[in-house]
Amino acid sequence: MRTIRKSPKVESKKKSKLAGPPPTYQRFVEQYPKLGQAWDLVHEASTEGPLTERERLLVKLAVAAGALREGAVGSASRKARAGGVTEEEIAQTIALAASVLGFPATVAVYSWVQPTPKKKR
Repeated sequence: MRTIRKSPKVESKKKSKLAGPPPTYQRFVEQYPKLGQAWDLVHEASTEGPLTERERLLVKLAVAAGALREGAVGSASRKARAGGVTEEEIAQTIALAASVLGFPATVAVYSWVQPTPKKKR
């Protein structure tokens, strides 16, 4: 049986704030363990090279934004926050996409990374 990765490796002294993969992901890799193992290898290979963890998190956010993948943008921004990336750095990463994506698409992506307001009780 495969071990499910609980959270991304983060090169900081802070503990990750991520609770782990979503339940759907967990069910998927339980049903298809070889795909889960392959995905873990892809993740492991992506940590090799000169980029720091912070830089990798921002690059992944930028790629997700460029592909206009709302779910990937949300995931990348959550992982970036857990890795210590600031809201200002996330916003600037999205803003840099404007010259490539155009203004309307960039504003849409920007809306996807806005923190969810806490509900008043």
